[in-house]
Amino acid sequence: MTWRDIPDLVALEERLFPDDAWQAPAWWAELAGRPRREYVVVSDGARVMAYAGLDHGGEVADIMTLGVVPEAQGHGLGARLVEHLLERAAAEGARHVMLEVRADNGPARSLYTARGFEIISTRNRYYQPGDVDALVMRRTTPRSGVWAGSTRMAGSATEASASASRDGDASALGAGPHPEEAAS
Repeated sequence: MTWRDIPDLVALEERLFPDDAWQAPAWWAELAGRPRREYVVVSDGARVMAYAGLDHGGEVADIMTLGVVPEAQGHGLGARLVEHLLERAAAEGARHVMLEVRADNGPARSLYTARGFEIISTRNRYYQPGDVDALVMRRTTPRSGVWAGSTRMAGSATEASASASRDGDASALGAGPHPEEAAS
């Protein structure tokens, strides 16, 4: 993710999460949080198709956010982003990865559960407006197959190749069909 992505990220957040979308100042703060904060952006060459972020907090890393454009949901892009974040967390020494997900977001819950996350607690009425609970989920990081990492991934949601470099700007993240993933 670079500063050039921020307008697209704000627009996509508003589309995906209208009640609690991150605005530009939040994205700027995330960029300023590097290297502890790490974000990956998937682009089709013209626009942001998906994004995900990780907070490297030592033994426990946190998935900060993950979003996929509606027209690309259900094709495995969210799953690949989660796997990428898990690999990056492991590469930086985390033993566990945690996240919060809206209790009413069934597709996202299915995505995380299918990747080994388990609910460990509930934060009642965490998401406002709407008084929606947040489910706190945790998973142990993978032990092998660590990717080198990436800050930007370019390519369509249907490409099948993946490459990464820690500070690269032209990596690709492919996606195949994953029926359990309808949204992220």
